Amino acid sequence: MTTSTVTTTSWAKDDEPSGPTLADLYALHRLSLTRLATALLGDQGNAEDAVQDAFVRLWHSHRGRTDMLDNPLSYLRTAVVNNARSIMRRHKTAREHPPFFLPPAESAEEEALPRVHREVLEAVKQLPERQREVLVLRYWADMSEADIAATTGISRGTVKSTSSRGLRSVARTLRERGQL
Repeated sequence: MTTSTVTTTSWAKDDEPSGPTLADLYALHRLSLTRLATALLGDQGNAEDAVQDAFVRLWHSHRGRTDMLDNPLSYLRTAVVNNARSIMRRHKTAREHPPFFLPPAESAEEEALPRVHREVLEAVKQLPERQREVLVLRYWADMSEADIAATTGISRGTVKSTSSRGLRSVARTLRERGQL
């Protein structure tokens, strides 16, 4: 690990901070603190939250005055480790005590689409790749047969036959499921 020097700002008034500012500490140490938290948590998002919380806590507890601390980096490291521990405890508790009263919920996509549309999408997902591509480009992207041929690199006749086979397959799947 390389050592960085912190530039200090000299202030005109005696009551202003004389050491590194919170912005200086953030610029110099945010990445190394995030790496530390990621190593502890194994998750980038939670690691970034732990680091941000440490800086926010420093700001609130010392009004951003880093000169009030003997070693601000040590304070931040300790805060990041403590935040990571808290996150791990919350996750462990959540795993050990899953809520028993929550009904199974559908995803936002499933809730937004009517059931018939979801059935069609499921049938399309089961198609071979080329048929799926052609149908999606034709009916969702509203592309012409010529545009589909140019986009996929197949002939216009192949687009027609692939589209026809794909539509028959989707209709057959929906009939089997009682949707048609």
